[in-house]
Amino acid sequence: MKKIQMVDLKGQYEKIKESVNSSILKVLDSTAFVNGPEVHQFQKELEAYLGVKHVIPCANGTDALQIAMMGLGLKPGDEVITADFTFAATVEVIALLQLTPVLVDVYPDTFNINTDAIRKAITPKTKAIIPVHLFGQCANMEEILAIANEHNLFIIEDNAQAIGANYTFKNGTTKKAGTMGHVGATSFFPSKNLGCYGDGGAIFTNDDEVAHLIRGIVNHGMYERYYHDVVGVNSRLDAIQAAVLRAKLPNLNAYNKARQEASQKYTTAFQNCKHIETPKVVTNKRCHQEAGICSTCDCHVFHQYTLKIINGKRDALAKHLAELQIPHGVYYPIPLHSQKAYKDSRYNEADFPVTNQLVKEVISLPMHTELDEEQIRFIANTIIEFLK
Repeated sequence: MKKIQMVDLKGQYEKIKESVNSSILKVLDSTAFVNGPEVHQFQKELEAYLGVKHVIPCANGTDALQIAMMGLGLKPGDEVITADFTFAATVEVIALLQLTPVLVDVYPDTFNINTDAIRKAITPKTKAIIPVHLFGQCANMEEILAIANEHNLFIIEDNAQAIGANYTFKNGTTKKAGTMGHVGATSFFPSKNLGCYGDGGAIFTNDDEVAHLIRGIVNHGMYERYYHDVVGVNSRLDAIQAAVLRAKLPNLNAYNKARQEASQKYTTAFQNCKHIETPKVVTNKRCHQEAGICSTCDCHVFHQYTLKIINGKRDALAKHLAELQIPHGVYYPIPLHSQKAYKDSRYNEADFPVTNQLVKEVISLPMHTELDEEQIRFIANTIIEFLK
């Protein structure tokens, strides 16, 4: 059995090596390293893939979130509601802009933001909601859109983990993750489903005015060189990373399919283990499902495959896996409301029962495009045997 890795970037690269190398060499030959043709072509190709009017590439996913908020004109003191159970970048940029983060609990099965908690958190100062499409599955966008429309709020989708995922509304229409709110933001960090070979990110929107503003913000506030029309930042996707992403984008659906197939194998292996809860997949489509995995609508693209260990042995299991050199991750061990940087007297522990429980139970297993059946079987059997 080949060595198990949390993410096998080398194995993925070997399959597209010729395309990637030739794309990078093309940039080197052109010396158009910043805002060159590769960046513009990637932008157009990603717009076509997502079915969105505007993609604005930027330097990383954290910048994408910050620039999205700047583009919507949010002001210091405005409240922004987001999930307590996610990576800190989501709340970090809210604080950096001197906005007020309002953290709320998540659902125990999908790990995504709880829409009832959103409703309870809205005040006259609330201006935006940031749903995080965690681990590869969209939040309940139908309900979130309804809440936003009712209260005249912006929606900024944090799509760092779910690029390529579909969300199907009850009327049967389907949209790509990141394209349903006012603005979407994503990361192209190497381990993402669509990852480059360094840092990279992008912002999506169907709003022409917002897109125009954001195009200036990412480039020092300039639309014409040395004429600064808005306050901006320096956040541009470099051409070499765009070239890598162009080579990978045609494979994204296949990459996501490989992750879904690996997830289905995991879920099938764990289905009789009473100490484990496997990931729940939510779909509004009447589609064929096997072992909890939707096989036709790509509603979950499994950036992570995350179990809940419900017998209190998560930490012991993590130690056991480490001893056997089986990679794993605990995303996320400390809730954002408990982090030193984001503690606030407004928060009451009673408002976060799910998050406080999840941080004791979740563990993510190796998940990438190169996982094979032998590796999955070995990982699953090791876990099942330990939890007996």
